[in-house]
Amino acid sequence: MGSPGPATISLTAAGSAYGLRRSLGYLAGIVVGTAVVLLAVATGITAALLAVPAVRPVLIAVSAAYILWLAYKVATAPALAGQAAAGSPSFAGGALLGVANPKAWVAIAAVFASARLADAAATDAAEKVALLSGMIVVINAAWLLVGASLAPALRDPRRARVVNVVLATALVGAAVLAVLR
Repeated sequence: MGSPGPATISLTAAGSAYGLRRSLGYLAGIVVGTAVVLLAVATGITAALLAVPAVRPVLIAVSAAYILWLAYKVATAPALAGQAAAGSPSFAGGALLGVANPKAWVAIAAVFASARLADAAATDAAEKVALLSGMIVVINAAWLLVGASLAPALRDPRRARVVNVVLATALVGAAVLAVLR
């Protein structure tokens, strides 16, 4: 759950580009969106959707389009010094990424398929939801804090551009790896 992926990389980018306070809504959105994925996997909705062959490529295409758009926004974000009037990443954008994040689907499905925490299916699912929910909050908040800690070093436009492009490239790369799994 904590390895670099679209959500964690975008949180690092948001924290470094906009600072901690201006990125909290985005963090909340990612947490909510990832919780939606968690509940979809836990309740079997994901299995039902993927049983329809035409659904998977559509979901992947929508996710890929959003992640590419997000990577473009990260790569072209101005340095902190030039952001006095710029907006902040939104709750809605975070929620959309949380749901569109292929790595979240793969990682959460892997936990549900491979680990057993209790004998009864309902208890097992409830324990996994509780454990993963806590992890989602802590891990994503940590990545945002890492990004915010980079902010002072990114006031120089040249340095900020390099970091933004690296983070955008990593965002696309992590999404590609998640889809190929």
